[in-house]
Amino acid sequence: MRSTLAFTLCAAGLVPQAGSATIADVFCDDSARLERQLLTIHGAQKLGGGMRGPDALLEVWISPSSGDWTLVQSYANGTSCIVAMGEHWEMVGSLHDPA
Repeated sequence: MRSTLAFTLCAAGLVPQAGSATIADVFCDDSARLERQLLTIHGAQKLGGGMRGPDALLEVWISPSSGDWTLVQSYANGTSCIVAMGEHWEMVGSLHDPA
């Protein structure tokens, strides 16, 4: 798994960005195009997200049918990057209101 991710990240820097690229070929891309690929090609759903500084948002996307997950960092300039991806996503519990 780790070697696959490392290869994907290294290869992404060498592969030209194409409109018909698959998730394995994309490292950073236009936010709308990356989101469209996650939704339509991979059947992923946004599970949640949170701010990572004043101009970056981290989002977790999962594909419920396969258990694959993708961590995407989106920037205020309209670019998003795949930070990490993996398989066998498992929900371990629900959030409880601390109040």
